[in-house]
Amino acid sequence: MRIIPAIDIIDGKLVRLTQGDFSQETVYSDNPLEVAKSFEDAGLEFLHLVDLDGARAGKVVNLAILESICKETSLKVDFGGGVKTSDELKKVLEAGASQVTGGSIAVKNPEEFGSWLEQFGPEKIILGCDVKNGKVAVSGWLEESELSVFELIEQFPGIKYIICTDVSQDGTLAGSNTKLYQKITEKYPEISLIASGGVGGLSDLEDLVPTGVEGVVLGKAIYEGRISIPELASFSNKFGVA
Repeated sequence: MRIIPAIDIIDGKLVRLTQGDFSQETVYSDNPLEVAKSFEDAGLEFLHLVDLDGARAGKVVNLAILESICKETSLKVDFGGGVKTSDELKKVLEAGASQVTGGSIAVKNPEEFGSWLEQFGPEKIILGCDVKNGKVAVSGWLEESELSVFELIEQFPGIKYIICTDVSQDGTLAGSNTKLYQKITEKYPEISLIASGGVGGLSDLEDLVPTGVEGVVLGKAIYEGRISIPELASFSNKFGVA
């Protein structure tokens, strides 16, 4: 199980939202690069970087931060937020991202998202399935679609990576939706599922191990001091993958 710390960006700062609510924003650092370096220094290998400005604007906004992190660290970065076109996707990959997450685009323009899978390959593309009230949420979680997570997955039979966030759990530190993740991994064993949202401590990470998820994203638990970076690195050494 990959351990993937998250850095969410608004106005160039590292922030966290609660349940996807932009009015419930907490700023944790003015220097996302230094935070990324601290993850690398502890021995962590992966980073989930979200351009929340981009998610709201419908276009990539914080490309420079991605570039600086990829240039000055060896972290394998997956990037999401505002990527809507093949040209933007190319720019994100050229900036150093290892993978790119598409959520809103997969719902609103599935043909475009499907072309990404064909053009760039399933190793580079992550399907973002953000679940709110049982339906997939889009546009920075500001809108709800009519699709369930399973209906969205079924539209892309070639998908290899999925990141699934239960919006109701995100930022609450109240634990992950393990039942949902278990259902997804049982129904689609060939897919590498990345869990996101709700991790509040090491016990929540341990609860995710038997669900079969390939990775887990967490952020607020780190920034609120619920899990130290050394503890996270130790857990990664025990349960993580190279």
